[in-house]
Parts: sequence; C-alpha cells; structure tokens
Amino acid sequence: MGEIHHADHGWVTPAVSYFVACLGAFVALRSARWALVSQGRSRIAWLLFASTSLGAGIWSMHFIAMLGFSVSGVEISYQPGLTVLSLLVAVAVVGIGLFTVGYWRSHPLLALLVGGLTTGLGVAAMHYLGMAAMVLPGHLGYDHVMVGLSVAIAVFAATAALWAALNIRGTLAVLAAAPVMGVAVCAMHYTGMAALSVRLDSSHSTQGGVMALQFIFPLGVGLGCYVFFGSLAFAVSPSKASTKPLLAGPAAPLPPRPPRVPPQQRRLMSETRARR
Repeated sequence: MGEIHHADHGWVTPAVSYFVACLGAFVALRSARWALVSQGRSRIAWLLFASTSLGAGIWSMHFIAMLGFSVSGVEISYQPGLTVLSLLVAVAVVGIGLFTVGYWRSHPLLALLVGGLTTGLGVAAMHYLGMAAMVLPGHLGYDHVMVGLSVAIAVFAATAALWAALNIRGTLAVLAAAPVMGVAVCAMHYTGMAALSVRLDSSHSTQGGVMALQFIFPLGVGLGCYVFFGSLAFAVSPSKASTKPLLAGPAAPLPPRPPRVPPQQRRLMSETRARR
C-alpha cells in the first residue's frame, strides 16, 4: 500500500482551495438572486454566470487541494481528457440545479430537492472523475461507506446553497453563507479523499499523463482568475435600479411570495369552481 499525504505543502493548498470555494459560492449566490428578479435573457445570463462561477469554484477547489496530494515514492500525473470532462460535468450539473430553481418557481420545495440532488450528485461525479484522471503506478481503491458519506455531504451542500439563493436576505447574510458553503464543499472533498487507498504496482502503465504543474495548475489559475475578475467586474457595475454595485451593494430583493390562503377559503374556492 502506498503512503498517502493530503497536505504536502502544509496549510497553503487547503487554505487557498477553501478561499476559492468561498469566492465561487459568494458570486454564485449573488448572481442567482439577481436571476430570480430578472426576466428573459437577463435571467439566463445571470444563471449562466452563477453556474460557471460555482462550477469553476468547486473544480478549482478540488484540484488546488490535489496539488498538495502525494503518494510516497511515486509521481502523479493526470489525464487531460478526464480532467477537462470533470470540469464540464461540474459546470453543467451545477447549471441544471440553478436553472431548475430559477425557472421552476411554481413548486419551490420540489425544485429545491430536485436541484439539490442533481447538483450534489454532479459535484460528487466531478470529484471522482478528477480522481479517476490520476495516473500513477498502482491501483486506486475506495471505502464505500466513506464514498457514500462524501456523496451525502455533496447533496446536503448543494441543497443548502440553492436554499440560500432562494431565501437568504441581505449582503451580510450572503457573506456569512459563502464560508459555510466553502466548508461543506471542502468537507465533501476531504471525506472523499479519506475513502481513498492506493495499492502500488510497478507494472501498471503511467503513459498518457501530464504533470499537475504543467496542466492543472495553469487551468486552475485561469479559472480562479475568471471567478475573481468576473466578481470584480460585476462588483463595480451598478444595477439598473440603484447606483450601488451588484455584488458589493445590497442583495437583490426576493421575488414576492403569493399570499397564503386559509384552508377554508381554498375549499370554498374549489367548490365554487366545481359548480361552474
């Protein structure tokens, strides 16, 4: 069995990966809120920006953390195809969850549950696709209980994120929610990593891999810059209804909720419709 290390560079990779996860969550929450009060192409644009920000943030968090991952005595590289596929899965499935919540407002609870489950499973798929992209002289094994726990954490984190987009009020509340989501995303990652074991095998092929610093690091930095500078661009752009910045200013107002009708009145309305 290979000896596994999760933080070769000390606190640097966990801290940076957590910051990226928080930044992606913050931008996605604010963007999703503006999507809820927008219509037409504006809503689509906000949801796309939220999807790419959260998906890229989660993916970047994973692979920045993986820069600190090592197995004693072996060199780890990554298959470019599977690595890029894991990024596309992260953005696409997060997008499905956000668009479900953004357009299925007539059934908010069902939209939240479906969106949270879909997004959580997508995040877990991204993680394990990223792990499958590793090339090393050995075989990967997983503890099924820990894998199940990591998937459960991913679903919980995704559902909590979508709930926050639907319900959270005020800039300070969003600022508080983003670090909590960052903790959940990191907890999913390191729980999944705790499930991993490596059985070394010198006969196992290591062809087709690219070193992380040659491929993943530039890609991760590029995506991180996209989220960071994208958030800055939106932060200094005033909204149509206010001169205050979209991301740094007050949160978008929540869409008005339909008035609650008492059960007796609902029954009377149903009987009236039935008579007609």
